[in-house]
Amino acid sequence: MSPAGPDRSEPNPRRSTVNRLSAENVTLAYDQRVIAEQLSVEIPDNSFTVVVGPNACGKSTLLRALSRMLKPSEGRVLLDGQTIHSMPARKVARTLGLLPQSSIAPEGITVGDLVGRGRYPHQSLLRQWSAEDERVVQESMAHTGVADLAERYVDELSGGQRQRVWIAMALAQQTPLLLLDEPTTYLDIQHQIDVLDLCADLHEQGRTLVAVLHDLNHAARYATHLIALRGGRVVAQGAPKDIVTAELVEEVFGLRCQVIDDPETGTPLVVPAARASRAKAEATKV
Repeated sequence: MSPAGPDRSEPNPRRSTVNRLSAENVTLAYDQRVIAEQLSVEIPDNSFTVVVGPNACGKSTLLRALSRMLKPSEGRVLLDGQTIHSMPARKVARTLGLLPQSSIAPEGITVGDLVGRGRYPHQSLLRQWSAEDERVVQESMAHTGVADLAERYVDELSGGQRQRVWIAMALAQQTPLLLLDEPTTYLDIQHQIDVLDLCADLHEQGRTLVAVLHDLNHAARYATHLIALRGGRVVAQGAPKDIVTAELVEEVFGLRCQVIDDPETGTPLVVPAARASRAKAEATKV
């Protein structure tokens, strides 16, 4: 496995290309509690970027800032070269879709109606619901495998089905960028893979995806670009094959491990050290 190379730092400001979504020296805080300071990231266009790191390192906070839900106390988030918080909300919603960590559907709403809400950014006083909106909703449900659930109430569905419905709603926005905060949370392994396969399909169709994931092996398998955070700072970023090393995993997660090639995909696979091995290593530090 290649060692974590020179890209263990902030993006190079001398890059000749400018990506559509980035954060420049942002300080992110809730009330007076600072989560991250002077944080800079660039989301490569047409990438499937996954943000990883231990609990409370700032992953979801970063995603909230990138999606305009949290305004930095310092620095700025740029979308298409403009400060995202100075842009009209409707314009942002036509460019960037968000699947929050805990999505709660209104009581008594059907799948079709919820997915239809993804078309709201395209509505106005002069443009009401149209045949085009209906077509997009139907295609979004078909693509996510929930078309046969259109008349079902969302609160009757399983966790995996609900997650697909929320993704269908995000697809109905028809945004080139899609942000997903822990889309596999509370799902069993089969539904986790189903959701990640769907995300991979969306990426292959040309969308730029940014997701927060807890499972490093899933991140390494599906991502084209990884951002590893610890304590509100970027420890490393780059292609999984370039940065996922035993040294990085120990630095970011405090876990001793081996990193081998996944026998199915060839991507990095993190194998935690056995308990006895970890205990022995800890004893030598004393």
